Amino acid sequence: MTVPLLTCANWGGQGIHPRGNFNGFMESSSQQKWLEAHGDSHWSHFYSAYGRALQKRFFDYFLKGIDNGWEKQQPRVQLNIRHPGEKFVLRGENEWPLARTQWTKFYLNTAGMVLTPIPVAAGAPVEYEALGKGLTFWMPPMTKAAEISGPLAAKLFVSSSTNDADLFLIVRVFDPQGKELTFMGSTDPNTPIANGWLRASHRRLDPKRSLPYRPFHPHDRVEPLTPGKIYECDIEIISTCIVVPAGWQVALTVRGKDYEYEGEVSEFGKKFVYGTRGTGGMTHNDPDDRHADVFGGKVKLYAGGQWGSYLLLPIIPA
Repeated sequence: MTVPLLTCANWGGQGIHPRGNFNGFMESSSQQKWLEAHGDSHWSHFYSAYGRALQKRFFDYFLKGIDNGWEKQQPRVQLNIRHPGEKFVLRGENEWPLARTQWTKFYLNTAGMVLTPIPVAAGAPVEYEALGKGLTFWMPPMTKAAEISGPLAAKLFVSSSTNDADLFLIVRVFDPQGKELTFMGSTDPNTPIANGWLRASHRRLDPKRSLPYRPFHPHDRVEPLTPGKIYECDIEIISTCIVVPAGWQVALTVRGKDYEYEGEVSEFGKKFVYGTRGTGGMTHNDPDDRHADVFGGKVKLYAGGQWGSYLLLPIIPA
C-alpha cells in the first residue's frame, strides 16, 4: 500500500494499538508517511483540538488539495515526550526509531536482582511461582536524567516445571521514595511504562523480519517445552517514551500473569469504565487458554555466565 499515511499512537495503549502504529509506520511502503505519538487517554488528544487540527491538515492537503505546507512543515515523526507528572513536551523527529538511539543492554543478575550494563560473569537461576508476583530486577538510581524512547526488547533464558510458560515483562519506573510511576493511558488510569508478552511455546523467530530491537514471532506453530530444559526466548516490548529524572530507578518485572498496579487508585480510577490495575481490561486470564496445570507451575529464570539474559533499552542522548 502506497497511499499517504498518518498513524497516531498512544504511549499508554500498550495492550491495544501502538504496536500496529509503530510497526505499521516502519513497514509501510508509502513514501508519504507520518507518525504521531501522544499520552493521556486516547480521546483527550486524538479527538481534541490538537488531534483534530493535525488530522484536518493531513486530509485538507491530500483530499482537498489545499496547499497548507503539510509536506514541508510537518515533521515525519511528532512525539509528545513523556515526563513524570503527566507532563509532555512536543518534539519533531525525522525517523522511527530515532537514528541517534544508543541501544543499551542491561544484563540481569540473579545474585543481587539488579540490572547492570556489564555482562555478569557467574550464572545462576532463580525460581518463581508462575501465577505469583514474579521477579523484579533493579537498575541503580539514575545519576542524571535519561530519556528512554523507542522500541524495547529482552532476551531471557527460562525453564518451566510444565510444558509451557507465559512470560509477561513490565518495564517500570520508581521515584526516590519507592512509589511507582504510572500514567493515564488510552484505557487505564494507572498504565505502566512498557509491556511485553510471549508464550514460550511460540518462541520461534522469523529471522527475515526480526531486528535486534524487535524480535518477530510468526506464531505459525506450537513447540511445547520439556519440563526442566532451558530455552532461549526473545521478547518484544512495545515502544514507549519516558524521561527518567536523576535519583529515580528503572526496573524490569518478569511474571506469568498480567501486570497489577499495587499503589493507591484514585476515585476517578475506581469509577473509570475500563479501570483495572494497569491493563485497561486487556487481560490474559481466559481459563480455556491458560489452564492452571500448564501455566500455573514454576518457572526458573537463568542469568549470567552462559545465560546472557538482558533488557535492551533505547537511550536517547541529551
